[in-house]
Amino acid sequence: MTARINLRLCFALAALVAGWTMPARAAEDSGCAAAGAPGQSIVTESYHIASDTPGIELFMRNKRPAAGTAFGPSRILLYVHGATYPSETAFDLRLDGFSWMDYVACRGFDVYLVDLRGYGQSTRPPEMDKSAAENPPIVDTDVAVRDVGSAVDHILARRGVNKIDLIGWSWGTSIMGGYTARNNAKVNRLVLYAPIWFFKTPPLIGGGGPLGAYRTVTKENARKRWYTGVADAKRNDLVPAGWFDAWADATWATDPTSAQTGALRAPNGVLKDVREYWSSGKPYYDPADITVPVFIAHAEWDADLPSYMPQTLFPLLVNAPSKRMVEIGEGTHTVIMEKNRLQLFREVQTFLEE
Repeated sequence: MTARINLRLCFALAALVAGWTMPARAAEDSGCAAAGAPGQSIVTESYHIASDTPGIELFMRNKRPAAGTAFGPSRILLYVHGATYPSETAFDLRLDGFSWMDYVACRGFDVYLVDLRGYGQSTRPPEMDKSAAENPPIVDTDVAVRDVGSAVDHILARRGVNKIDLIGWSWGTSIMGGYTARNNAKVNRLVLYAPIWFFKTPPLIGGGGPLGAYRTVTKENARKRWYTGVADAKRNDLVPAGWFDAWADATWATDPTSAQTGALRAPNGVLKDVREYWSSGKPYYDPADITVPVFIAHAEWDADLPSYMPQTLFPLLVNAPSKRMVEIGEGTHTVIMEKNRLQLFREVQTFLEE
């Protein structure tokens, strides 16, 4: 018994030194059958790591093949979310039996997601416990890039590799693009899903007025924004029955105050940056500084970040050794959770496995 206790203590101390808290016990599941990989199984771990700010911890989840023990740089992927909602309730939301995270892990990848500070199960900065008007916008892209850097460095140390694949959605493309432009040596491949670039018209969120530390969003706000730009005749079968509610219930549950208020809090740093950079013709990062292979995925009905954005960004990636862009028909900004999501999954997977 003493030996077991000492072993547990040593593991805990090692985890503390490495900068991450002990994960929940790994659990195997059978999501791979639904994801089109029968006979496979994956292991899931959820835990927190330290950020570069004392008292702020970042939530991470890892899914990997149960039979896997070692992964090279071309088989490790990190995902980060967009402006309003956390990673886990999109990238790892099981719809029809499997999530995008399952889909990738079941095909032999060591897959991670991270929630930035202020989102999901990561620490909320103290400004979020006060009235939004009491403080300026928090968690801007500079802070987000630092949080991604903490997650990347954790994975590199954990797996003993020098680079990994990155994928960002929406604002996450600015974060991952900016991170890669400064840290090409740590990136193997880069996926930009619904990339942000210069706005030609006012954005759907944060277009005007003063910005406080954070904003609040209701489920009805989210539903209306989701369907913006979709013809009435196409709305009924765009999102399979129950999928929106499954996502909304899981997402709002990540905010401890939503049960009382009915609203989800989201930091406003991203909206500050939309005004400072993307609505002002001033890029947050220079695409020419990216020197790794890049894949851009976009959907034709994306009203948040329309098609002209990836079409403008694509030719600016002049130093990427290879690049590709795919437009998915009959999908919105949230095609990740719509009827055509498998088109997105398959196209990205082909790029990752090349």
